[in-house]
Amino acid sequence: MLIDGDNAQAGLLAQMLVEAGRHGQVTLRRIYGDWTTANMNSWKDTLNFHAFQPIQQFRYTVGKNATDSAMIIDAMDILHSGVVDGFCLVSSDSDYTRLATRIRETGIFVMGIGEKKTPKPFVNACDVFVFTENLAIEKKNAQKKTTAQPKNKKEKEELDPMPILTQAFEMAVSQDGWAPLAGMGNALYQLDPSFDPRTYGFKQLSRMVISLKERFEMRTQNLDGSSILYVKMRE
Repeated sequence: MLIDGDNAQAGLLAQMLVEAGRHGQVTLRRIYGDWTTANMNSWKDTLNFHAFQPIQQFRYTVGKNATDSAMIIDAMDILHSGVVDGFCLVSSDSDYTRLATRIRETGIFVMGIGEKKTPKPFVNACDVFVFTENLAIEKKNAQKKTTAQPKNKKEKEELDPMPILTQAFEMAVSQDGWAPLAGMGNALYQLDPSFDPRTYGFKQLSRMVISLKERFEMRTQNLDGSSILYVKMRE
């Protein structure tokens, strides 16, 4: 996941990770920009929280952005290293159109995330493109649901598992609205490697989800002699 910090929104980083996580594990995480400028300050707290590596790129000329060149060079190095199966390019800049096309020519998956103003050639050069305006709406709706719930003691608020469970479900859910519990488990560790059901008083993730009957429903499907648990969020 390579982010053009000059052309992306820091406040939506968590939602971007969820979208990218739908297509695979986000192993390599970098944000590019001139970190000596004030407009990059909004990234500093969130990039540390989500374990992104900041890449410094000075502007060689006033009014010119050298970030795109640094990001493109790194992307090609990563492509030829063969260590990833897909790319997520976060920017609304048309300069990345040829990069997305070049990556696709090798048969590797390319995802783009940017604003609706993103030029159509860049959008069409990606296998999947997500508009940040849609992510902003999802974030706003999620915040409304959270604030609508009655608040208990501070300790209970800190141990509220619903925000991360909701994100994990969104990463693992299929078109039919059901997500395999195993897929949710993998997504949880992508979002927070320290996640442990025992933190919330449960030995297993399945028991934890079962206890949240008002938020989730579960079903079992037998496949090749094995029972697979599926989860669905209630409206």
